[in-house]
Amino acid sequence: MKIPLASSLLMATLLTACQSAEKTDTTKAAFRLITLDPGHFHAALVQKTMYPDVDSVVHVYAPDDQTADLQLHLDKIEGYNTRPENPTRWKEVVYKGPDFLDKMIAEKQGNVVVMAGNNRLKTDYIQKTVGAGFNVLADKPMVINAAKFDELKEAFATAEKNNVLLYDIMTERYEITTMLQRAFSQQPALFGTLEKGTPENPAVTKESVHHFYKNVSGSILTRPSWFMDVAQQGEGIVDVTTHLVDLVQWACFPEQIIDYQKDITLNSARRWTTDMSLSQFKAITKQDAFPDYLKKDVVKDSILRVYSNGEINYQLRGVHAKVSVTWAYKAPEGAGDTHYSIMRGTRTNLIIRQGAEQQYKPALYIEAANGNKDLDAALKSALPAIQQAFPGVDVKKNAAGWEVIIPDKYKEGHESHFGRVAEKYLEYLKAGKLPAWEVPNMIAKYYTTTQALELAKK
Repeated sequence: MKIPLASSLLMATLLTACQSAEKTDTTKAAFRLITLDPGHFHAALVQKTMYPDVDSVVHVYAPDDQTADLQLHLDKIEGYNTRPENPTRWKEVVYKGPDFLDKMIAEKQGNVVVMAGNNRLKTDYIQKTVGAGFNVLADKPMVINAAKFDELKEAFATAEKNNVLLYDIMTERYEITTMLQRAFSQQPALFGTLEKGTPENPAVTKESVHHFYKNVSGSILTRPSWFMDVAQQGEGIVDVTTHLVDLVQWACFPEQIIDYQKDITLNSARRWTTDMSLSQFKAITKQDAFPDYLKKDVVKDSILRVYSNGEINYQLRGVHAKVSVTWAYKAPEGAGDTHYSIMRGTRTNLIIRQGAEQQYKPALYIEAANGNKDLDAALKSALPAIQQAFPGVDVKKNAAGWEVIIPDKYKEGHESHFGRVAEKYLEYLKAGKLPAWEVPNMIAKYYTTTQALELAKK
């Protein structure tokens, strides 16, 4: 497994930053970015660093009735351009108008379209954009309901026909404890084989806790009001769970094709609300009142109920898995978004914890399973392969088993992972194709989330 190190990204950033703006802007870059209707801060995070072969001029197309969303996006880019260390040097060329999508297609000012915003129209945007011959890098989710699932399938077929690449931003694959959990699970002498599990005791569990009130790039994030409207953002069960379903597929069956029609069985799904007061809503949106489109979800005139939470219990090739996402309003002091994950093997369990004991930083543990003992020799034999892929990684004995010791050079924050995804996508663009398993597995992932929503509503 080839894992890019933090130092490689830093060196690339420094090298690019040392080039003169004149040279970059007058040299024909292989890739030219377009940002379509930016409404989520993830659109800006793709541009937190510069990339070789990517033009510094980025064309932005946005509707003229979403000025606040657009300005928040441009302010973040300007923040990256003016930061004291390793500033970027993007030049944003903006078009606003009711015909912004048609204008983008007609002008063809770039060949890679980045989409991160209101999800209600995202599937339509994707279909029209790949149909016009653009590559698309889309934030999750690509689709938020079962009614649009076939349209997304058609978009992948259209992309293949037009020889363009449609790809979603799966940042969690680049979190170091997640990568190591997957790597250790591929060491049979230590892990054994993946259990099948049961609905009550799944073989794989992934739980994610998020917060509406959060700090991004050094300031409190202002969220658009529509982010709290599940008709536009999507319910939690089809939004953040996209990452978790992706990780289950990616870790349990690495680089294998998942057939959504044969390999997936949904057992149960549920959804529930996070309740938010008007004052809490004001703090994160800077709006004084609930907009009309949210009033359908307001009770007692002042409490907004958001279906941001969801759980899916399902089988993937006979392996029982459970994924769940919970949104709280604000994290405890010193905490942030958290992740819990367990992969249960016949010899050991691989567990990611991120609670108070871990100072809210993800940590990976290896613990004996099924009464297995004397695993020291198995661990000793497995470590060289891990250390070849991840130099410096080691283990430390504790009361329950071992803690995986991870050097600081691997501990990048969530924001840095967007650069990792973009780098990987650029590799695929240069190769002219995605790995054979990526498209069917994206289809399988969105089938799982959209069908789970249908099941949860019954």
